[in-house]
Amino acid sequence: QMQLVESGGGLVQPGGSLRLSCVASGHTLAYYPIAWFRQAPGKEREGVSCISSEDGSTYYSDSVKGRFTTSRDNAKETVYLQMNSLKPEDTGVYYCAAGGLPSLEVHEYDFWGQGTQVTVSS
Repeated sequence: QMQLVESGGGLVQPGGSLRLSCVASGHTLAYYPIAWFRQAPGKEREGVSCISSEDGSTYYSDSVKGRFTTSRDNAKETVYLQMNSLKPEDTGVYYCAAGGLPSLEVHEYDFWGQGTQVTVSS
């Protein structure tokens, strides 16, 4: 069983930046595509970004493209989400997930972290 633990969330002003980390244990991170999802109160969980296992290709939702960057350090069993130019609508609980295919779809992912809260507010 793979365990994923997110960290790095917090309160930030609009226009600010945060970097989230997702540390894996139990399975080798390098074998899995890793995605970041977020869920705002009263809304469905949505895919934000994904990084493939094979060549490190990245995919982003239109809402974060150009502002967020995902990267991975397989030696540290860690995936990162750098979030810049944050907006209030980026507020939510952010989850990392490991799955079988690179995708922004919830159903493609088998292992999930517990989430970290990101709040963008002045």
